[in-house]
Amino acid sequence: MVQSINTKSEYHVDATWFRGMSVYGQVLIGDVGFEFYSSKNVNDFVQIPWTEVKLVIADVYFKGRYIPRFKIQTRNSGDFIFATRHPKDTLRAIRTHVSDEKMRKSRTFWQIIKNFLKI
Repeated sequence: MVQSINTKSEYHVDATWFRGMSVYGQVLIGDVGFEFYSSKNVNDFVQIPWTEVKLVIADVYFKGRYIPRFKIQTRNSGDFIFATRHPKDTLRAIRTHVSDEKMRKSRTFWQIIKNFLKI
């Protein structure tokens, strides 16, 4: 059985982890870190301490009405892409532990095209 890194759980929600194939499970946000546990495989989990988080990048559409997924970039382990059932509440819970400078919006389709045409 996996031992949690958190001493206190603050937010718990159903989620999907995108890594090749989608993995369904639960996200647990606590005082020490961000955790994802798969609902089918006990050994399939991610534990990210708040000190390890470099950036949190969210895909935002329709002026914040729709947030399909967000990406957590870490210092050493790479990038992790998640989608939760209630993304706004999840990002609010993350924002209590991560500073506002580390929270970003992803670039839009038109920003990518505009950047491509400049080159």
